[in-house]
Amino acid sequence: MTIRATNQARVIPLRPFPAPPGPAPAREPLWRDLVGDVLRGERLAQERTLKDVADTARISMAYLSEVERGRKEASSEVLAAAAQALGLSLSEVLALAQGELVRLSGARSRSLGAGGAGHAGRPGVPGPGSVGTVQLAA
Repeated sequence: MTIRATNQARVIPLRPFPAPPGPAPAREPLWRDLVGDVLRGERLAQERTLKDVADTARISMAYLSEVERGRKEASSEVLAAAAQALGLSLSEVLALAQGELVRLSGARSRSLGAGGAGHAGRPGVPGPGSVGTVQLAA
């Protein structure tokens, strides 16, 4: 073995390499972010404070804040309490979040070049509002 071979070491960079130039890849929206946005949007539209809604829902203000910011995945009981405190049903909150998910997913599909064939670009799966049957190849 030579001296040169024993003096070589593997170098591990301390900082990550910079991201390649160009747009960052789009990520799927998280359900907790969508639900939190709906709760916060409704609270602000009603011009209510975080404390007021949290007290009415009987949940902590800090926890409600984290749910609104998408930091916590709230249970159905917590979501129902927050919805009720805002004068909404749980189904209304979830429907609003679902509508936002569809809107964002549609925009994402269009930006990725997915056509309008089928649901979410999958052939053979009918899109929302379509009527009829799917024809299977023989």
